[in-house]
Amino acid sequence: MRWGTVVAAATAVAVGAGAVALLLGRRVSDLTLRPDAVAEGAAAGGPALRVHAVGAREVTLSRTPASARRGRYALEWPGGHAVVGEILRTGPQSVTRRLELSAGSTLGAGAEVELSPRVLRGDPGSACGLDYMDVVVDGELGAMPAWYVPAVRGTWVIAVHGRLADRRQALPVLPVLKRLHLPALVVSCRGDLGAPASPDGIGHFGETEWRDVEAAIRFAKEAGAGRVILYGWSLGASTVLQTAARSDYREEVAGLVLDSPVLDWSASVRGVAQRAGVPAALAELGALSAEGRTGVDQAGFARLADGTDLRAPTLLLHSTQDAVAPFASARRLAELRPDLVSLHPIAGAAHAALWNADPRGYEETLRRFLTPIL
Repeated sequence: MRWGTVVAAATAVAVGAGAVALLLGRRVSDLTLRPDAVAEGAAAGGPALRVHAVGAREVTLSRTPASARRGRYALEWPGGHAVVGEILRTGPQSVTRRLELSAGSTLGAGAEVELSPRVLRGDPGSACGLDYMDVVVDGELGAMPAWYVPAVRGTWVIAVHGRLADRRQALPVLPVLKRLHLPALVVSCRGDLGAPASPDGIGHFGETEWRDVEAAIRFAKEAGAGRVILYGWSLGASTVLQTAARSDYREEVAGLVLDSPVLDWSASVRGVAQRAGVPAALAELGALSAEGRTGVDQAGFARLADGTDLRAPTLLLHSTQDAVAPFASARRLAELRPDLVSLHPIAGAAHAALWNADPRGYEETLRRFLTPIL
């Protein structure tokens, strides 16, 4: 959808302006509340990139803030997938990166590609070489598929992906958890592929989804887990916070890892919309629509953002340039709860793509946080 055209059309409507505003707000809020409605390129943080040239071990792309970020990223195009690493050189209109691997259809000059954080594809076996099992968590709405990566410790990690992602978001950290001998349960929630749909078809900023994570804790406990560490990305991190505050198993939570948590839901709705090219005025309508559609508990969410109910040691990983979940909210949480929250800022990273920006640094920070908890 071309949002500028939508605005012009809406402005031209003299009759039924309120209904038009309502429909536009609903459409914008869908970008956050319904993953299947995400505009092309929104999840990756930008429009398609053009390939200028491809060499044996390098690829030259259109230069954008996204394509010029440090770290490791994927290029995706119909039938193909590649991984790019370090920046080799830059020009006024282009950036050349190390081409680490390529699979599928041939990548050639002139192709349009999507830059995404999805460096790893598949499952824990095909992507990471780990033994794992497909399991099913019995949630309040029905069966929810999950991956279980076994290990010897009694403390399990329960990983919860973000709203605009899927279980593959957890793949990069699974080898770290395995090296620490921590079993991992990578779960799905209502609305995910293969899981029951939310009754109203939309997400609720963790206010209903936390019960799916509680079901995952129950699964882990019944399988022999002693304590659990909850690990979430983006809205998955908000869901983790909800779980730690409200679950009957909250005393069993030994720690939290929050990657790019959404602590200001309305700012995040606006951020997702603007990243998809939505004008600021329409983004504000989207935030109002999201509030009305979800019935979000403002006071309850404020308690999460303030860390009022926080009980367990928490690692907070956040980009200082996050365009979806403002860094100021993360800094405020760390300042309010210095007794429990360790903030690790990562400069120059996209929302929920912190591992991509600095894989080694991210993994070492995670290892240092988790080791004393074990």
